[in-house]
Amino acid sequence: MSPRANWSYPTAVKFGAGRISELAAQCEAVGITKPLLVTDKALASLPITKQALDILENAGLGRAVFSEVDPNPNEKNMEAGLAVYRAGKHDGVVCFGGGSALDLGKMIALMVDQKVSVWDLEDIGDWWTRADASKIAPIIAVPTTAGTGSEVGRAGVLTNTATHKKKIIFHPKLLPSVTICDPELTVGMPRFITAGTGMDALAHCLEAYSSPFYHPMSQGIALEGMRLVFENLPRVYDVPDDLDARANMMSAAAMGAVAFQKGLGAIHSLSHPVGAVYGTHHGTTNAVVMPMVLEFNRPKIETLIERAAAYLGFKGGFAGFHDQIMELRAKLNIPANLSAMGVQFADLDMLTEMALEDPSCGGNPVEMTRENTRALFDACM
Repeated sequence: MSPRANWSYPTAVKFGAGRISELAAQCEAVGITKPLLVTDKALASLPITKQALDILENAGLGRAVFSEVDPNPNEKNMEAGLAVYRAGKHDGVVCFGGGSALDLGKMIALMVDQKVSVWDLEDIGDWWTRADASKIAPIIAVPTTAGTGSEVGRAGVLTNTATHKKKIIFHPKLLPSVTICDPELTVGMPRFITAGTGMDALAHCLEAYSSPFYHPMSQGIALEGMRLVFENLPRVYDVPDDLDARANMMSAAAMGAVAFQKGLGAIHSLSHPVGAVYGTHHGTTNAVVMPMVLEFNRPKIETLIERAAAYLGFKGGFAGFHDQIMELRAKLNIPANLSAMGVQFADLDMLTEMALEDPSCGGNPVEMTRENTRALFDACM
């Protein structure tokens, strides 16, 4: 039987150094006359945020900002943002920042005038059809990190504070109308954020490449995305103002998010509950569990990884690929294991149950069971 699948690829991307200058023009192009810029607490007072707000204000589009965004955004952050959006009578969202700000900005645009709960729009089956698409506000995305790729995605991750579970909220109209990728905005990232977000991009590419589902376009993009990370992440870590390397990392981040339409796997299904319970940085957590998950999946992906190693110029096949991940983790000062991130053995049964409920586990090459997932957590400790 010939392959059959449903595919979707991303939006208009304005890519290049200095293109933040086009922010107001892009707002006007999609009909936003009174945007709310959503960013995180750390970015709110930085010069790049002031620059973006100046561009909007100078064009007569106001200077409104919401920055009460936690590292793992939740429904309380969303409700606070919705209150600001409604009070200001805004008509669109500029998502400005890393994955947290981009995801929360999307949730505000989605939920501003819906009659259903945000939890009713989880990425399960056709739940997205419960939303009134005509009520979703237009979105412009401006990433300031190179990791999540949320700027070219149709979903956002929101933590439920009552259950401490991360939920993926999906709707096709969460794909930003326009994305501005300006590598100059990423130059000031702290080194640990450069490392963690870069490893997040690698995790997206690796899991998409390894996923058993049929999507050769995504698989090809994932492979080239891995090359860009391996070649450029050490460079931006050592030389933060290398704009060429920064641009390549922004490309890799977007490529990872495009590619993971093919699927994610155990890296993310382990990382999501750990982040929800312990508040750890998502990309860094992905990096911590990555080599253990690679070994876990080896029976199903060894030949595939050997092909990737050959393309990337790594000697030694699967083992050589694994060694390159370990060397990259060491270079970036990634914690050795989950214990080093504060995860407690007493919580592993709970984390196992949460991982099995995470939709990412459905894309793992090796079927995840209660027994082998608990053993995988043990290995990650």
